[in-house]
Amino acid sequence: MQDVQLYEQILGLSKPWSVRNVELNLDEGRVDIHVEHPSGVKWQCPHCQRELSCYDHSPERTWRHLDTCQLQTHLHARIPRVACPEHGVVQVAVAWAEERGRFTLLMERFIIQALLACQTTQGACDLLRISWDQAWHVAERAVARGQARKEAVVTPQIGVDEKAFRRGHSYMTVVNDIERGTVEYVTEDRDKASLQRYFSKLTDEQRQGIEAVAMDMWEPYVQATLEALPLAKEKIVFDRFHIMQHMTKAVDQVRKAENRKLSLEGDERLKKTKYLWLTTEENLSEKQRPTFAALKVSDLKTARAWGIKENLRNLWTYATPGWAKRFFKEWYGWATRSRLEPVKKVAAMIQRRLEDVTTYCKHFVTNAVAEGLNSKIMSIKRRAGGFRNPANFKTAIYFHCGGLSLHP
Repeated sequence: MQDVQLYEQILGLSKPWSVRNVELNLDEGRVDIHVEHPSGVKWQCPHCQRELSCYDHSPERTWRHLDTCQLQTHLHARIPRVACPEHGVVQVAVAWAEERGRFTLLMERFIIQALLACQTTQGACDLLRISWDQAWHVAERAVARGQARKEAVVTPQIGVDEKAFRRGHSYMTVVNDIERGTVEYVTEDRDKASLQRYFSKLTDEQRQGIEAVAMDMWEPYVQATLEALPLAKEKIVFDRFHIMQHMTKAVDQVRKAENRKLSLEGDERLKKTKYLWLTTEENLSEKQRPTFAALKVSDLKTARAWGIKENLRNLWTYATPGWAKRFFKEWYGWATRSRLEPVKKVAAMIQRRLEDVTTYCKHFVTNAVAEGLNSKIMSIKRRAGGFRNPANFKTAIYFHCGGLSLHP
């Protein structure tokens, strides 16, 4: 009798439900709890809450509960069904689990916490002694639950970036909320239609409330934004980190060409210096600093390209577009006179897009949040060993990066 009362307290059962009996099986390491209800009870239709008599019972179902003293605990019950005049014969709701759930609410919450902590589905499975399919089903339910609860709020600043799904130029478009640091939308491909699908889901109020869109210089994203948002030309901000990535690649191209030429002459100053030029100067080790200090003031073309690149950073220190454009005009003249083709090519690219670069001085937004989320997404992908199914990849991104209310 004590075990019956104990499990009624543990499960939080209330009338009309009660524990009929508890079976302990030490050989299998499990506890089975059978619950029942008395006859003559009125039940509510889960859709309209109308009270009705029991029509019949569904076959017995089993739910996994939190372990009891390291023993797997399973709850068994036959759920009543009612014949609702409006909704037909439907199964009533129970307090310990959600509809179609295989776990009790407490167990499902625990699985979600384990998935978030372990960052891998298999890690949570090993910890909780459940199958991969069971854990993933919980994650899918959690994402669906979180998205259903999500309110349609205005997001003033959004970032748009692409994420490689797998090798072979297979990409996904990721839209994030810059202020909250969460992923708002994920879809396949990185074409114009990809971003249009996101904008189409927004209300007129949400579209009008977008003040800035940080992105790289990908034309399909630009066109989708121009068509979807009012006054979009003043809201597009080409991300400075992507621009600096282009400049860094230009410096590396100059280094490669110069290193080949110097090596033929027996000059090995640039040998094994790739990461000195690619790494931010303040991140160099104490051992690397003296070598780089001598290289950057040398007469090398690579040093000149690096100096042009570093000077470009000042573009984002100006508070108004006018002063930023004035600075860029001087920088552009220096870059185009450098006789360094990779540098000149990037300078021309920025010149063509200058209006959407200097909008930074109005909004002061970057895709740094997107880069941080990309690192987290890459970590999730790496721990999972990759994803073959894009739907599963999207579920994982929303689960770990969506800022959703996941728990039942």
